[in-house]
Amino acid sequence: MPTKNIERIVLPPSAMGDRKELCVITYGADNSGQKAYLQAGLHADESPGVMAMHCLMALLDEADRQGLIQSQIVLVPVANPIGGAQWDHDRLVGRYDRATGVNFNRGHLELIDPVAEKIAGRLADDANHNKRVIRAALAEAIAAVSAKDQAGHLKKLLLSLAYDADIALDLHCDEQALLHVYLGTPLWPAAADLSAQLGAAVTLLASDSGGSPYDEALSKIWWQLPQRFPEYPIEPACLAATVELRGIGDVSYDYGRNDAQNIFRFLQRRGYIAGTAPPLPPLPKEATPLRGVEHVTAPSPGVVAFLKKPGEVLRAGDIVAHIINPVARSRDERVVDVKTGSGGLLFAHIADRWARPGRILAKIAGDTPIDGKGPHLLTD
Repeated sequence: MPTKNIERIVLPPSAMGDRKELCVITYGADNSGQKAYLQAGLHADESPGVMAMHCLMALLDEADRQGLIQSQIVLVPVANPIGGAQWDHDRLVGRYDRATGVNFNRGHLELIDPVAEKIAGRLADDANHNKRVIRAALAEAIAAVSAKDQAGHLKKLLLSLAYDADIALDLHCDEQALLHVYLGTPLWPAAADLSAQLGAAVTLLASDSGGSPYDEALSKIWWQLPQRFPEYPIEPACLAATVELRGIGDVSYDYGRNDAQNIFRFLQRRGYIAGTAPPLPPLPKEATPLRGVEHVTAPSPGVVAFLKKPGEVLRAGDIVAHIINPVARSRDERVVDVKTGSGGLLFAHIADRWARPGRILAKIAGDTPIDGKGPHLLTD
């Protein structure tokens, strides 16, 4: 018997006559003992994840028809109806909330203090017991949050849908990029099968990126709590990851079907879907520290001509691009070299070709941390 259920949750209005709703699609039973949560479009102008979700739904519909769904799987194919309504001169600009200017994937709830207070005196020497206690405390802490605006309500709602998930994948994309994954350091190497199955060219690890993105709101608390309660076994109970599905223009049925198939096989291998997945592909590259990512910035204004492509391995001092400024006063300023400061894999660069001083043009994944990066490791 099919288990698929579709729920549409209406957000509180932000203006008179405003109506926005979140579509939540659930497969399997909520008492199955395992839960996977997937969402796309939190940055509403990023479409590759939405396409992947469309293709994944087709695979899950067929698996559901055959009775192969063994655990609860929750999909939110369009996670940000607020940003999805933000059009400007025929261009969707759904990365930041226009009401507040806040990035939709930053500033998510950090609940370590209320949860720690609620679980004090209730933990035991059983890791499974502690997981249940912590998740119950998370549910109470989320419910107690009073959202101040529509975006706050959305963030609270998205967290309430996934706080008890064992796996949570937040699908995004970069501008022009290879497929890459952001993970909490304590989740590695246990999550290496995710990066391998997706074919991630880069996996970036951090215990705290400094920006409170959605995936860390779900996972980080599971390694913060052991620091406060070291006498009790508390294991990382949520494999939460931000998956960057290449570049913003990489939308096609071929990409969507391939990404959906890889997610399906990952869930199948993890026991959420019956059947035997094909052998796990080799991991393209070992994980590297997020603190080892160099953000190559523009030294001057102009038009960018990239000399290197995503996928190339660079050395310190290599020229990544030229900045062209035909109206510069001196010959030396008309063509300016943009060089790397450290070596690594070039995995992303901007989609347009405009430079202004200080603008990040490219990202390079190095194997060792870079000194002086500070607490905020993500681009905005």
